[in-house]
Amino acid sequence: MKEINLTTKIKVYATPDEMDAADRELLREAHFAVGDSYSPYSNFKVGAALRLESGEILRGSNQENASYPLCLCAERTALGAAASLHPRSAVTVMAVTAKSPVKTIDRPISPCGACRQVLCETEMKFDRDMRVIMQGEEGEIYEFASAKDLLPLSFGAEFL
Repeated sequence: MKEINLTTKIKVYATPDEMDAADRELLREAHFAVGDSYSPYSNFKVGAALRLESGEILRGSNQENASYPLCLCAERTALGAAASLHPRSAVTVMAVTAKSPVKTIDRPISPCGACRQVLCETEMKFDRDMRVIMQGEEGEIYEFASAKDLLPLSFGAEFL
C-alpha cells in the first residue's frame, strides 16, 4: 500500500484592503452581482465576477427555477457569459460571494462540485490557471492559485 497526501495552499486576507486593487475591484463586482440573483425559492443569493485576460470583467449570479436541478449557479452563469461573448479569451481570476436572508455569511463561500468541474474545464481549455477568490458576505477572504486546488484528482479530457 502507498499513501498520497494532497495539500492546498490558500492565501487568507483579513480584509479586502490587504489585496491588490484589481482583486478588490473584482471582489466588489462579485458583491454587486449578488444583487442580480434570482433566488425566490432559497433566497440564497450568490454572485460571481471574473476577469478575462483582456482585463474585462463579467458578472454572474445564481438563477433559480422551481425545478431545482435546472438552476444555474453564479459561477457557471459568469463562465457561460465569458464563453459566449469572448470564446477565445482566457479567464484569469474569479471571485465568488453570497448573501443569506437568515444569517450573515461570515466565512468564504465555496463553489459547488459542478462549478468546480466547470472551473477546471475552463482552465484546461485555455491551458492556464485561474485564481479563485472566495468571501462570504463579510469576513476573511480565501485565494486559491488555481481552480484545480478546489478539485484535486479532477476528471478531465485526458481520461476520454
